Amino acid sequence: MDLTHFDQDGNAWMVDVSDKDITSRTAIAEGFIAINDVIYERIAGGTIKKGDVLSVAQLAAIMGAKQTSNLIPLCHPLALTKVEVHCSLVDGESPACTDENHNKAVKVRAIVKTTGKTGVEMEALTAVQVGLLTVYDMCKAIDKGMIMGPTYLVEKEGGKSGHFVRSFVE
Repeated sequence: MDLTHFDQDGNAWMVDVSDKDITSRTAIAEGFIAINDVIYERIAGGTIKKGDVLSVAQLAAIMGAKQTSNLIPLCHPLALTKVEVHCSLVDGESPACTDENHNKAVKVRAIVKTTGKTGVEMEALTAVQVGLLTVYDMCKAIDKGMIMGPTYLVEKEGGKSGHFVRSFVE
C-alpha cells in the first residue's frame, strides 16, 4: 500500500477526499495509564486536589477529539456527530500494569462518529491520548512515574477500507 500523504516527490500533502462517498463512519479507541495504589485510592475517593480526575479526563478527551485537525497536520477538519468517552479505574490485570509499583490503571475509551468523506480513527485516538495526559497532569504531584500505554484502535467502520476489528481487546 502506498503512503497517501506524500506526492511522487516525497512532499507532504493533505489527501484529496473530494471524490469519496459520504458515509457513516465510526471509530473506537482505548488506552491505559498505569497508576500506583495511592493514586487509585485517591481517584476512587475523590480526594485528588485538582478535582474529579475521571470527569475532567472525560471532558478533556472530548475536547481533544474536536481539536484533532489542529494537532495532527494532515488530518482533515471533521464535523463530528458523536464523541462518547468512558474513563474507568482498573484494579488488576491491565496491559499498562508493568511493575509492582504501578499495578492499577485508568482506562480511557472513546467512540467517535461522523458522516463524511474520511474516517475518525485519529479523532478517537487523540481523544484517548488527551484523556490519559489529563490523568497524568492531575496526578503527577503524587507520582511522576505513571506509565501511559498501550493506546490502540479497537474498531473502525465505514468508508472504502471497510470494517476493522482488533483481534484482541483488553
